[in-house]
Amino acid sequence: MAVKARGGSLVAPILIGGAIAGTFDEICAFVTMGSQVPRVVAAGLLGTWAIKSSSAWVWVLGVLLHFVVALGAAAVYCVASRRLPFLKEHVVVCGMFFGIAVFLVMYLVVMPLCAFHYMGPYTLRTLIQGILVHMVLIGLPIGMSLRWWG
Repeated sequence: MAVKARGGSLVAPILIGGAIAGTFDEICAFVTMGSQVPRVVAAGLLGTWAIKSSSAWVWVLGVLLHFVVALGAAAVYCVASRRLPFLKEHVVVCGMFFGIAVFLVMYLVVMPLCAFHYMGPYTLRTLIQGILVHMVLIGLPIGMSLRWWG
C-alpha cells in the first residue's frame, strides 16, 4: 500500500528523490574517493574484510546499501512533510538543512555504529565538503522531488 496523506501518494517523490540523491552522492563519492567506495559502504555491514575483497557482489551490495540509505532519507523527509507542511513550501532552505541533518546522522550515528566503527579523525576540509555535498546533492534533490512529484 502506498504511503498516502492529504490525497497524495508519497511513492513518487520518495523513489525519485532517493534515486536522484543516491546517484548524485555516489557520483560525488566516485570522483572524490575512487570507484571502490561501494566496498567501504558494504564493509559497514560486513566488516573491514569487505574493503579488500575482490568479489563483485560486495561492490554491488555497497551500491545497493548506498541507495537504501538515500531512499530512507527521502522517505523521512517526505513523510515528515505531511506533519510539517513548511518542508514542502520552502524546499530550498528545508532541503538544505535536511542535507545537514543527513550528514550529521551518517557521521555521528551510523558510521560509529557500523561494523568498522569509524569515528574519525576528520579534517576541516572533509567536514565542510561533506556538509556542502549533503546540502546540495542530497537534501536539495529530495526536497525538490517532493515539490515536483508530491
